[in-house]
Amino acid sequence: MPGENRLERLGDSLYLSTSAAHTFGSDAFLLARFAGEGLRHKDIAADLGTGCGIIAFLLYKNCRPKAVYGVDIQPEAIRQFTDSLRVSEEAGEPLDGILRPVLADLNDLKGRLPFGTFDLVTCNPPYKAAGSGILSSGAAQQIARHELACTLDGVCRAAAGLLKTGGRFVLCQRPERLTDILCSMRQNRLEPKRMQLVAKDADAPPWLVLVEGKKDAKPSMRVLPPLIFDAAAAARITGYGPSNR
Repeated sequence: MPGENRLERLGDSLYLSTSAAHTFGSDAFLLARFAGEGLRHKDIAADLGTGCGIIAFLLYKNCRPKAVYGVDIQPEAIRQFTDSLRVSEEAGEPLDGILRPVLADLNDLKGRLPFGTFDLVTCNPPYKAAGSGILSSGAAQQIARHELACTLDGVCRAAAGLLKTGGRFVLCQRPERLTDILCSMRQNRLEPKRMQLVAKDADAPPWLVLVEGKKDAKPSMRVLPPLIFDAAAAARITGYGPSNR
């Protein structure tokens, strides 16, 4: 494994390889928690733009579905995902082939993944719309934060192709892009059904929105109470922080 990579321990024998280019933040834990509600052992899931694979690994850890595909266009991200599988298996983690890395462009998945068969698709997409904001330094960071390799519409279109009727698409995004999310979901037959805003405290504006859509569902959306993501909640949800010391 490259020297600059670091192993994060997610469980007794479950490890994740991270690097400066492909790492994770608290939004990944929030997305995995939101998406994992209702995920069954018989279900098949895919995480688009998986990066180091944190969301796929958390879905495996928390829900043990039948399969979780981690899709990314960047070879180094998929190498890290594969390294994580190897290290975890060597440590005794019974992965049973559940976690499956896929090197692919999410805009061109036809023939790479079985369309119309997935129960859940997740994505922590680039937060900056195409042509907005100052580009991050480094190609990997640019792809992760800016709509260079994919757009919100492209992500929704890919999710719609993968999902079976009634299947769920769950993503997180900055609240200022909520209108874009809802419009793109509906345009791609992913009817918005559940939403939750996340804020650091009761007086702070939300910094994240979690949205779930269902393929070919009828209109009707449930807005959950805001999640206050303070230090105690962060420690409880991510496993990092005061309550885990």
